[in-house]
Amino acid sequence: MSSDVLAERYGAPTPWRRRAALVGCVVLGVVFLGWLAWTAWSHATPEATSELERFEIVDEHTVDAVVVVKLRDDDVEATCLLRAFAEDHTTVGELEFVPDPALGDRQEQSVRTDRRATALELVGCRTAEQSRYS
Repeated sequence: MSSDVLAERYGAPTPWRRRAALVGCVVLGVVFLGWLAWTAWSHATPEATSELERFEIVDEHTVDAVVVVKLRDDDVEATCLLRAFAEDHTTVGELEFVPDPALGDRQEQSVRTDRRATALELVGCRTAEQSRYS
């Protein structure tokens, strides 16, 4: 009886409004899930991936490294960054390089340092489409 009083006072909701709200929610949910899937896929499959295979401290001012760089497509150009650290954890050298496709996946690089390095970090590789190193 109270719903009849409310309907008399405020008017009964039209049936098409409920259907329109349901359809709108479903469309919004599908769009959101599509965006979520696209975002997850694009971050899970970067255009360039890299891995530090090995490094060797050659002398007081040089560290040699072998970096494995894999590109999703042959026409993609990547930029990679290596960073050398001293015993006190300060950065003593950096090298940004573009992998040479003629060398294949394994890229041999030499990093010049200000003083003796004890560690080398591969920050990663990125392309014009990637904002972060991977």
